[in-house]
Amino acid sequence: MRAVLQRVKSAAVHVDGACVSQIGPGLLVLLGISVDDTAAEIEPLCRKLLGTRLWDEGERAWRVALPQLGGELLLVSQFTLHARLSKGTKPDFHRSMNGGPARELYDETLARLRAMYVPERIKEGAFGAMMDVSLVNDGPVTLIIDTADKKAAQ
Repeated sequence: MRAVLQRVKSAAVHVDGACVSQIGPGLLVLLGISVDDTAAEIEPLCRKLLGTRLWDEGERAWRVALPQLGGELLLVSQFTLHARLSKGTKPDFHRSMNGGPARELYDETLARLRAMYVPERIKEGAFGAMMDVSLVNDGPVTLIIDTADKKAAQ
């Protein structure tokens, strides 16, 4: 799984002009699920998402994680995170998991995040929909977490 974390002051998802989800200060997480991903990666990924210290504590930088901040998290599925451009300029999405199985892992990730944190503070995009995602970056601070990095190191 590949997650792009963005520290935000606010973020929202609209589908067909209607707001389906929005958050205040916290994290916007774009989640790409690859054909090699399994449910075993969900728990460590969720621990990393909730435990990464992206906020300052007074003058001390990078000390506070999302739960200590009391912030919100907006999880948005984005299959394009596994696109490759190795054969030219047209994106190849063969590394992205198909909709049905990807939806299961996405839903499991949401459920795990809600179990590990305050459920009302975990919001979701509209899986499989064409979304308008807006955000106000805070920093900007953007990080990438890829569970394949851990698999490759083992």
